[in-house]
Amino acid sequence: MNQSFPFDPAQIFGIAGEFLGAKLLTAGHINRTYKLTYRGANEHSVVLQRVNTAVFRNIDGLMGNIFAVTEYLRKKISTLGGDVDRECLRFIRTADGALYHRDTDGGCWRAYGFVANSYTLQKIDSSETFTRAGRAFGRFGKLLADFDGASLTETLPDFHNTPVRFAQLQESARCNAAGRTDGAAQEIAFAAERDGQYGRLLTLQAEGKLPVRVTHNDTKLNNVVFDGTTGDALCVIDLDTVMPGLSAYDFGDAIRYGASTAAEDERDISKVSLDLDLFAAYAEGYLEEAGPSLTATEKETLPFGAWLMTIECGMRFLADYLNGDVYFHTDCPEHNLVRARTQFALAANMERKMRDMEAIINAYN
Repeated sequence: MNQSFPFDPAQIFGIAGEFLGAKLLTAGHINRTYKLTYRGANEHSVVLQRVNTAVFRNIDGLMGNIFAVTEYLRKKISTLGGDVDRECLRFIRTADGALYHRDTDGGCWRAYGFVANSYTLQKIDSSETFTRAGRAFGRFGKLLADFDGASLTETLPDFHNTPVRFAQLQESARCNAAGRTDGAAQEIAFAAERDGQYGRLLTLQAEGKLPVRVTHNDTKLNNVVFDGTTGDALCVIDLDTVMPGLSAYDFGDAIRYGASTAAEDERDISKVSLDLDLFAAYAEGYLEEAGPSLTATEKETLPFGAWLMTIECGMRFLADYLNGDVYFHTDCPEHNLVRARTQFALAANMERKMRDMEAIINAYN
């Protein structure tokens, strides 16, 4: 479909060629995303996005992080003889050199090259697919292993600070804004019983035993681009949450989302468990790439990271439920409570399988 914009993207971002049309991409839930197609010497496409500044308020920090990381990655990939435009997103500066464009209504827009002959997946269709996703995120971490993660802006403060997330949950339960605390007493107690473990990784970081890394912080399967011909993972996308962090965060969130036997909002928690085969499949790909760049302590904390990211996500769902569903989109009044129960059931199952998870990681040391 053709789409009118409050400015001429070709003029603002210096895009050459005859404009052929625009298509709204509906997969994203936060930013407004379009695929623009042009014909010059060759037909090519550009992704144009209006960034949701209600969610990402520090647009300068966010775009600064993205350009710093992608420009570093592109130089590293070029040095290694890789295909730069397929193995890393190419963000496009405006014609006057800015990192993004602000329109007359205050909307913030950015552009980057579309990776041709590629696809993304919403669900894992095989263990091999999950292994390939593990390679993609592992390579992302490996290539950025010598990048100073602490130099990036923390655009979402305390994003994976689990003790802070627990404190926020406690405050939500105390305030009881939506009058729902009594109906969630069991879930609140589940989180409280494990309070003593939430600061483990932060303590190791403070002691200098865990290095600060560049972390993606949204390591879902649909943030991996696969080659349309070979099916191999090409690169990772959706870099809005790239920030300083710990390797266990990225590994753990991928396992939380991808190695569960049930959907994130499955009502029947008897169906929820950790699939150890999928855990092993992802670990294989991730450690094949990232393993040599990780410290021994980092590897040891990967299974714990899967548990921590799962229970943290559950606490976020639960706090939002208690607050009246002000953050996450919901389809019914108990949606966030169902999500929280699912995450807590998965975390409990991980507790029973922790030794198995550790044995799988140790096999790659």
